[in-house]
Amino acid sequence: MDALQSVRETLKDYDLDDISIATIGSHSALQIFRGAREEGFKTVCICTKGRDKLYKRFKLVDEFIYVKSLKDILDEGVQARLRDLNAVVVPHGSFNAYINQSEMEEKFRVPLVGNRTLLKWETSRHLQHKWLSEAGLRVPKIYDKIDDIDGLVFVKFPGARGGKGYFIVDSPEAYDGKMADMIEKGLVTEEVAKKPYIQEYIIGVSVYPHYFYSALSGEIELIGIDKRYESSVDGIDRIPVPEQLAQKINPSFTIVGNFPMVVRESLLDKYFEMGEQIVAKSKKIASPGAVGPFCLETIVTEDLDVVAFEISARIVAGCNVNIGYSPYTYLSYGEPMYMGKRIAREIKEAVKSGELSKVVT
Repeated sequence: MDALQSVRETLKDYDLDDISIATIGSHSALQIFRGAREEGFKTVCICTKGRDKLYKRFKLVDEFIYVKSLKDILDEGVQARLRDLNAVVVPHGSFNAYINQSEMEEKFRVPLVGNRTLLKWETSRHLQHKWLSEAGLRVPKIYDKIDDIDGLVFVKFPGARGGKGYFIVDSPEAYDGKMADMIEKGLVTEEVAKKPYIQEYIIGVSVYPHYFYSALSGEIELIGIDKRYESSVDGIDRIPVPEQLAQKINPSFTIVGNFPMVVRESLLDKYFEMGEQIVAKSKKIASPGAVGPFCLETIVTEDLDVVAFEISARIVAGCNVNIGYSPYTYLSYGEPMYMGKRIAREIKEAVKSGELSKVVT
């Protein structure tokens, strides 16, 4: 029996009057727990000893499941405890960063909000590019060889690294020098350096929209938008150019935090259309397609063209800027609504209608 069939069988044994919402204690867990509480669910935090201190400060967790390593969420004992708690698990970036997604797809026999196959697609930048481009979105050029670099490129690495070690160069020679510098600084390991993802650098403003696709209503919602504050690239502008050059500063893009953002109204239709294109393509990639939260990383050029360069098939940390509500959720709901609460609301509505199987895999 595969994981999806097993999850369907598991749901038959769940007490739907006593559902809990669980996630790993990191990334966007606080808003997931808060949203669950607001919608009347118990909360379960899977974490290592010591990490629980943060969640106890906010008093949002009803039960802790302690593990030695986050990948231990795959252990049968942990899974059994989650099933005993009638838990529905909400994945976020730490699931990709610390857990093998092939194993998550095949071995995790607990209901997971979203599409676990698409979560695996997210771990491959090449599959992300395929998804975006075949959905009809404008995407940057990808360079397969270092020697092919002929202009500004953005060099990234596998996994949810939070921008750590990323850099910009404009030639093969510059690439070699910056890569050596990143390795020396410890921002990139020699093993990771063997797997660069080299992407055309698009000049413009970064815009990261957060979407929710309801499998119950078939509608797509824009939950919010953010942009990032990245160190040291966003701190370098404090240093005069002559000193930058003299110190040979090679900035990186480690994410420190996020800002809420509102785009001009004339761009909103474009962003909704992009979300709809992503959902339509996802149904062809892996049935049942996108479920619940997903997010895009885009650049808007001076001509107001939108270029999409990454996709996340789950909640992203940028959603944390809208805990409470964003302008877009206020327009839609007229009440406090944010991604963590929207996820919990969908689970609650699915339980009421007897359609919980539609929002989990």
